Amino acid sequence: MQNIFKTGSRIITPLFIGGALLIQACNSEEKKPAAEKEAFAIPDSVMRTLKIDTVVTSQLVNSITLTGKVGSNEDNVVPVNALVTGNVQDVKVVLGDYVQAGQTLAVIHSSEMAGYSNDLLNAETNLRLAETNLAKTTDMYHSGLASKTDSLNAEVAVQQAKSELNRVHAVLKINGGSTQGEYIIKAPISGFIVQKSAINNMTIRGDNNTSLFTISDLKSVWIQANVYESNISLIKQGENVDVTTLAYPGRTFKGKIDRVMNVLDPTSKVMKVRVVLPNADYALKPEMYASIMVNDPENKTTLSVPSQALIFDHSQYYVLVYKDKQNVKITTVSVINTVGDKTYIASGVSEGDKVIASQAILIYNALNS
Repeated sequence: MQNIFKTGSRIITPLFIGGALLIQACNSEEKKPAAEKEAFAIPDSVMRTLKIDTVVTSQLVNSITLTGKVGSNEDNVVPVNALVTGNVQDVKVVLGDYVQAGQTLAVIHSSEMAGYSNDLLNAETNLRLAETNLAKTTDMYHSGLASKTDSLNAEVAVQQAKSELNRVHAVLKINGGSTQGEYIIKAPISGFIVQKSAINNMTIRGDNNTSLFTISDLKSVWIQANVYESNISLIKQGENVDVTTLAYPGRTFKGKIDRVMNVLDPTSKVMKVRVVLPNADYALKPEMYASIMVNDPENKTTLSVPSQALIFDHSQYYVLVYKDKQNVKITTVSVINTVGDKTYIASGVSEGDKVIASQAILIYNALNS
């Protein structure tokens, strides 16, 4: 029995040692890939679309954000009224339509216009009669059958008839020029219908000052912005501003503070400023809400990077400093502030450093995985 046990011990011991070596070898194989893990490299397909920018020294700018609402440029807004009493027929436009100067907006059937047409007919008839009478009187004067006074009176009558005809033509032209008893409402300028009260079959009076249409040329617009009392000292007439809207995220409109209203609203305690913006593509529309960023340059410089290069994670800001596609370093930075597409940096990078300014968050996640 003792020999058997000893023999068994000799068998078990080599097996135990062999198993231990096998486990150690396996552990060694598991640790080897971790130690020899390949460094991250930006794929070539990503490199082709990647934007690399440079850390530069810039003048430090603080910004104030105001709120406001887009409105028409009141210098280019024209109300359209009817000058006669009548019944509106055939309204040809709707709110928001673009119209050309001289385009018909609506037709009004008017007894006044019928009266003007009758005045024109009478004036034309009276002129013909006066001219006929002048011709007869002139012949009679040359024949000695009429006096010089008669001839002069006939000439005066012609001049009076012509003057009356000119007056009737002028009145008719002011009122649309139609001789069919209709008043034609035409667009005085090219622009958009921004207000419309005219509807078919409505009755209007010539002495009513309510406009039937309002036309605005929206090639430039105004924004009335609110300035709180604490920011009034930072606002100056003529300053350039950046305007953003909910309708166009990512798009910045460039404008200028055109007028500062130097009074405070007694209820809201805000001062109004007027911002003027070009609007060639008509993207900005009346009643849109807008954010107006007023940039206030300071008399100092600091480092800056594109805002797209900034990454915020774990309550800290980072940028990706780029050497080459296999050498990208996550670097902590201290941010002073961000104004539009530029972020001002207090520390963490140096002037001339290259930073990744597009797809930064994707590469940051890949480096941390």
